[in-house]
Amino acid sequence: MVSFTCDYTEGAHPAILERLFATNLDQEQGYGADRFTASARERIRKACACPGADVYLLTGGTQTNSTVIASLLREFEGAVAAETGHIAVHEAGAVEYTGHKVLTLPAHEGKMQAGDLAAYLERFYADASFDHMVFPGLVYISFPTEYGTLYSKAELSAIREVCLQYRLPLFVDGARLGYGLMSPACDLTLADLATLCDVFTIGGTKVGALCGEAVVFPSGAPAHFFTTVKQHGALLAKGRLLGLQFDVLFSSGSPESGSGVCPETSGSSCDLLYFQIAKNAIDRAMELKQVFLSKGYRLFLDSPTNQQFILLPPAAASALSGEVAYEVWETLPDGRTVTRFATSWATTSAQVAALSSLLPPASE
Repeated sequence: MVSFTCDYTEGAHPAILERLFATNLDQEQGYGADRFTASARERIRKACACPGADVYLLTGGTQTNSTVIASLLREFEGAVAAETGHIAVHEAGAVEYTGHKVLTLPAHEGKMQAGDLAAYLERFYADASFDHMVFPGLVYISFPTEYGTLYSKAELSAIREVCLQYRLPLFVDGARLGYGLMSPACDLTLADLATLCDVFTIGGTKVGALCGEAVVFPSGAPAHFFTTVKQHGALLAKGRLLGLQFDVLFSSGSPESGSGVCPETSGSSCDLLYFQIAKNAIDRAMELKQVFLSKGYRLFLDSPTNQQFILLPPAAASALSGEVAYEVWETLPDGRTVTRFATSWATTSAQVAALSSLLPPASE
């Protein structure tokens, strides 16, 4: 069975496992006070060109999103997101569980548009009874989106301008950030994110780590954020496990090397391991896309990242059954099935070739 169901079916990059083994009996302080975490923070600050950023390492994506959002909102505020946004669809109401409503806007291929956000905020404050409503307290977007699409620098800047006008923090969920930044369609860098948003995450779980998400506050974290993390069950006692993984991912060459600097623009020349392995997922996804297109299949949308959405008819699904795993994403009003094929940092060309050998032409 070859799996394209998601980008975290494998364990961790071998360099991480090797260093975990090599340092296993080293004694370190807990809760992120270890030398690995200190090093990882410095590497991330350097990669973001933001030496003053506060960096925290949390255990998982859902915990991270709900913790960050809870730390930024007052009790009567909610988070504004696209209707397809991860916090609105795939987190089992984790944000609402903390007492904050998710306020949704229309999604355009997974993306929020600045015009929709501005119109919503204008209508909200024009309503004479807004004191009886949930206040918009921050804006949440994911990069890439749930549909593998990307915000351009211009689009993100436009959203940022609206946020500044209404004094709303902008939170970018980067659970798949490496796959977004390494796409040839991307014109954003880590340094741009540090300039354009108030907080963003760098996902490890989906990009080569066993687990873990890095939270970056370019201008400083909310007061007592560490305590908020602990309240939300997102603080790992053996924080060294998270610190070591990000220390390796944000190193170049050997895991102990400290010479890696992410270039001014994203691309294959970036020598940090995180971006090198993310590029593999993009390369394999483009191979996978070409397989489907060459055999006459239609894309639901043209994703430039590691998530590819294919309109898969029953005959093709039958041919792949039991041999290739993928995710059924949604059923369209006309009955057609949208499927998702996701590549990862570990996907090989041989796995894509195996899919190709089983996939019949679309006309069959």
